Amino acid sequence: MSLLRVVSCRSPAWCRAFASEALSAAHTSSAYRVFDRIAKQRQKDRAASRDGGARSRTVDYVRDEVADRMMERLLDIKTKFDTLVDLGSGPGHFSKLLEPDKVRKVIMIDSSGQTLRRDPVDEFEVQVERIQGDEESLLELLPRNSREAIVSCLSLHWVNDLPGILVQIKEVLQPDGLFLGAMFGGDTLFELRSALQLAEVDREGGISPHVSPMTDTKDISNLLSRAGFTLLTVDTDEDMGESNAILGRRHLLHRDTLAAASAIYQELHGSEGCIPATFQVIYMVYIHLFTLPLLMLPSLRSDGNLHRPNANLVERGSAQTSLKDVL
Repeated sequence: MSLLRVVSCRSPAWCRAFASEALSAAHTSSAYRVFDRIAKQRQKDRAASRDGGARSRTVDYVRDEVADRMMERLLDIKTKFDTLVDLGSGPGHFSKLLEPDKVRKVIMIDSSGQTLRRDPVDEFEVQVERIQGDEESLLELLPRNSREAIVSCLSLHWVNDLPGILVQIKEVLQPDGLFLGAMFGGDTLFELRSALQLAEVDREGGISPHVSPMTDTKDISNLLSRAGFTLLTVDTDEDMGESNAILGRRHLLHRDTLAAASAIYQELHGSEGCIPATFQVIYMVYIHLFTLPLLMLPSLRSDGNLHRPNANLVERGSAQTSLKDVL
């Protein structure tokens, strides 16, 4: 497959764009396809191009809040990174929070060129490289064993083959590399889902998909283990081109169905002056360790830095001090 590269000479940021064939079905033919990736790219392009991006900025608050919480987790690890990859970066909700004393350079990857280039380079504190390409084909964008840190802020819930992309992330990471991710899951938008289903059954005699299926919180650890991740941490928070992109979706919702859904939503979930919407966010933290005996594994010291022990092995049974005496 031929790849089109476009390089901007503007310093310190530059951008590579990969041809739209990168979003073809060839990359997901081996996986069960739930989402229309081309439709998602177009939705994000359209949202980022309206009014010069001004309209899309009005709905940045959820992603900005999650990016803040991801940054808190990154700062818990005191190691300084030369280059960090922001996978599914959007306009850079997370990347804009990076500072030079933590990261020298960030590589932003997103399928939507309009979203990727929405915000100017002067909004970033670190050097920026932008790559337009399909997040599901990470190994076509980055070589194996090449990156020391990868983050993903609210983009993995649009991936068709979640175990597959997790495997690719693990393969791209260097030993001692860090993966930090956040994705919608669990009960996200359950109020909207139930209201639309009840309204469609009442008005049209059936239901169609309008809200994306979400990964259950209990399953994400199993998915990470299946992808080869070990010694990981998973936790949750509950508290946009985020339009429906499910394959087989309806492109039209009848006005009376929408009115009925609004009334049901208010009746079941609303309160005076308030319409709640649930977002459950799953956070993942993983350090890609060497495959070495336990006592040689890198560890996280009390000061937050990664400690890499000497890899010289000694003969079994040659120890001069009993562990019982030390403890």
